[in-house]
Amino acid sequence: MINFKKIGKKNISLIGLMGSGKSSVGRDISKYFNVDFHDSDLEIEKMAGQSINLIFKKKGEKYFRELEEKVCLKLLSKKNCVISLGGGSVINERIRRLIFLNSFSIYLKVDIEILLKRLNNSNKRPLLKTENKENILKDLLNERKVYYDKADLILKNNQSKNYVISLIENSLNQL
Repeated sequence: MINFKKIGKKNISLIGLMGSGKSSVGRDISKYFNVDFHDSDLEIEKMAGQSINLIFKKKGEKYFRELEEKVCLKLLSKKNCVISLGGGSVINERIRRLIFLNSFSIYLKVDIEILLKRLNNSNKRPLLKTENKENILKDLLNERKVYYDKADLILKNNQSKNYVISLIENSLNQL
């Protein structure tokens, strides 16, 4: 089990663009360290009683971001857990402040070409409901990169999930 007191943080949070593997990697890391796992997008859907797609369609991105703030601030105050945060959560100053205050943050960095392959058939990404997914992903990365790059640990997740998980486990075990 990871010693959160030793690293001076309450939890571990995963940040990065959609499709970077935050949820699947986070779930596996939480099992390895035997701590709870929380996914902010799933928590938002539970709170709203509908999918993120429907939230965007019916109430818009502004309303979604308000829900996201409530959920993320609550999750980031939890102790001894792994949290997968939505890709855009870092644009919110209050969320960002808690990430870097309370969490050992891990940025899963993935090349745009690989993200496009991973997200090509996804219908669950409201920001990608457009013809030019590549430009959207590049714009989102340009907007968020300055915040992602402040993470405690930055790992390329272009390879197999197991490879990046072993890197995270090794890094966290050495703290």
